[in-house]
Amino acid sequence: MTTADTARPQLKIRSVALDTGRENVVVISRRSRALRPEVFSGFSRVELRCNSRTLLATLLITDDDALVGPDEIGLSEPALRRFAEPAGTLATVSPAAPPDSLEAVRAKIRGETLSDQAIAAVIDDLAHYRYSDMEIAAFLIGSASFMTSGELLALTRAMANAGTQLKWPEPVVVDKHCIGGIPGNRTSMVVVPIVAAHGLTIPKTSSRAITSPAGTADTMEVLARVNVGAEEMKSIVAACNGCVIWGGHVNLSPADDVLISVERPLSLDTREQMVASILSKKLAAGSTHLLLDLPVGPTAKLTSGAEAMRLRKLFEFVGDRFGLKVEVITTDGRQPIGNGIGPVLEARDVMAVLGNEPSAPADLREKSLRLAAHLLEYDPKLRGGAGYHRARELLDSGAALKQMLKIIDAQGPSECRSELGDLAFDVRAERDGVVSAIDCLRLNRLARTAGAPVNKGAGIRLFKKIGDRVDQGEPLYRVFTCDPSEHDLAAAAAGANHGYAFADGANGRP
Repeated sequence: MTTADTARPQLKIRSVALDTGRENVVVISRRSRALRPEVFSGFSRVELRCNSRTLLATLLITDDDALVGPDEIGLSEPALRRFAEPAGTLATVSPAAPPDSLEAVRAKIRGETLSDQAIAAVIDDLAHYRYSDMEIAAFLIGSASFMTSGELLALTRAMANAGTQLKWPEPVVVDKHCIGGIPGNRTSMVVVPIVAAHGLTIPKTSSRAITSPAGTADTMEVLARVNVGAEEMKSIVAACNGCVIWGGHVNLSPADDVLISVERPLSLDTREQMVASILSKKLAAGSTHLLLDLPVGPTAKLTSGAEAMRLRKLFEFVGDRFGLKVEVITTDGRQPIGNGIGPVLEARDVMAVLGNEPSAPADLREKSLRLAAHLLEYDPKLRGGAGYHRARELLDSGAALKQMLKIIDAQGPSECRSELGDLAFDVRAERDGVVSAIDCLRLNRLARTAGAPVNKGAGIRLFKKIGDRVDQGEPLYRVFTCDPSEHDLAAAAAGANHGYAFADGANGRP
């Protein structure tokens, strides 16, 4: 510890059982012996130093000496983990000046174009948890107003370079990604074992849900551990040709996970941020070929072919600049894929498809086969046009299921509950007719209201899809919840708007 450090106030580190999510939070006593309240007048954040470590954190003050004593500073669980100093260690504490890069955020809010260096500085501070949630939101909203192509390239590059960057010995490393928004669309968990069983390398890193009731990582976590580190990930891929893990634990594009943590409650998902988020992680993961699924539908993220075309060009532009082969396909986003919405229900759909069960959802099976076919075509040894036949052969023979079980075994057992919520209610048709439309956004929100993805067993099991005839009183879907309060909220939401539209079976009129 330096002479300057010893001259500053010192407090003993204490662990405080507070899960503050992404944000670093520390707590001091109002009667602190080392820190006078007037020292922090005008400051809401402090800087901790110990040896060569530093930490910026939001400051809270308590009157409860049982929580934090006058000679202590309490660190929330995330702060203690990141500071990496044991409880009882003395740390110097001082008011924290705002990061210099915040001036770039203010400039962006004013409508200015940021330099590559300014964007890199913002991303570096984000990746090191130097921003509060309010400051992160300011950057996101400022960037949502407008972003030039040069800024987008700089943002993607800075995010990809901020964390772990994986390298693979194979010349072809494939991946697929869907931009989301379609409930139950768990094709990645079917595609990965098909492609891996063929012999191509597919190290799939996935995000947790942002605005949906389940991300691929949330659903895979029902079956296997997804919090896998970089070196263990390499071992799994070497043994299985693929994996399905949470990218945040590998530290790929860590600034993206920080941004996502604020995007989620804001339901903010701009095109430029989406492109930078997805491609930065694929670049950091060492992918050489990427297949992108853009669902288009009235209540999908993309509502028209024109929107999909603009986004496709944006992905291709950024991919070309970084030497990443990007193939973009548009798919039907008019309704959910599969029979389940929510981690447990979606995991059951995936295993039913891989197991060739008669009750497996045909739409999830067929879409997964078509996506896998595109990836298999990247194999130079496979004859052109043979991808679909090969994908179906691997699925029908049980080779894909065997590969999935191998991946699950390599990743290790999940610690999550895999049971459905024990509270349920059916949502029924109020009239006879034919299902003419399903509101994907409404069902996503309803499943989240029911508790997904926090409660893995919460979600929706669908009984009817577009084109199906229904009689009055017949169930459209069943909602599962794990908590009485969430059950009541979901029931009220479904009663207000169940998300289905009907047409007359004879003439198609609504």
